[in-house]
Amino acid sequence: MTGIVGTNEQVPVPARDYSAPIPLTPSLGTTPQTRDAALGVAVNGVPIYDYTGGGEMTVEDLYHTQTEHDTLQTQQLDVCGGHAGRGNDYHYHVKPVCMIEQMKNAGDAAIIGWAYDGFPIYGDNNPDGTHIALDVLDVCNGQPDATFGYRYHTSTEAPYIIQCLMGEVPDMRDLPRVAPMTSTGFWGGGQESGAPPRGGVQNLVFTQEADGRRSMDYTYEGEAYYMRYAPSDTPDCYTFETRTVTDGGEVKTGEYCR
Repeated sequence: MTGIVGTNEQVPVPARDYSAPIPLTPSLGTTPQTRDAALGVAVNGVPIYDYTGGGEMTVEDLYHTQTEHDTLQTQQLDVCGGHAGRGNDYHYHVKPVCMIEQMKNAGDAAIIGWAYDGFPIYGDNNPDGTHIALDVLDVCNGQPDATFGYRYHTSTEAPYIIQCLMGEVPDMRDLPRVAPMTSTGFWGGGQESGAPPRGGVQNLVFTQEADGRRSMDYTYEGEAYYMRYAPSDTPDCYTFETRTVTDGGEVKTGEYCR
């Protein structure tokens, strides 16, 4: 989370029972499929979304860069290419650069993720190291592959990474989603989403202690804000203390659960 400017004041909380279904025998379709949720998973287990953060894209949207919803251009992403979404779930929207730096087999031939239609995701170049010429990648940021039949790529320009599925899946509605956390307070209900502060925040730094305590600290218009939380005594629950721009600087505490 470190380095985000256009924060939505959400924090990453481990998802529970999140499975990533990857077909072992993928089948290429003819119509791109899009969704406002994960389209695949990186090899480190982190979900991969399309580059936008503005809700469901139509098939027509795929052919035009959604600049106003571009999570990279609007500085919503951290130094690793990801952030926490409305479900407090950490995921990537562009190339997972920090993960790639840690890979022992990092290079053009390395698969960095798998799409939920069963096709692999590679980096900016072809697996043999050759450059991908302009307009070779299709609308989903993929191209034919001699081994798998098809493959996706990352790119330096939008859409940066997989933005739709070209392979067939049994039902897009059955692919995994992460719901907002729920409160254990008297009224219950889901945790409300934050609102990106106008103009962005400064000096956002995320830290995690060995005992599970986490803290996201940042400043806005000269004032200090934070979101701090730690595992509670209840399984899959966390105690929160927050002072956010969304809440007008009011300090709030509570327990939220997966």
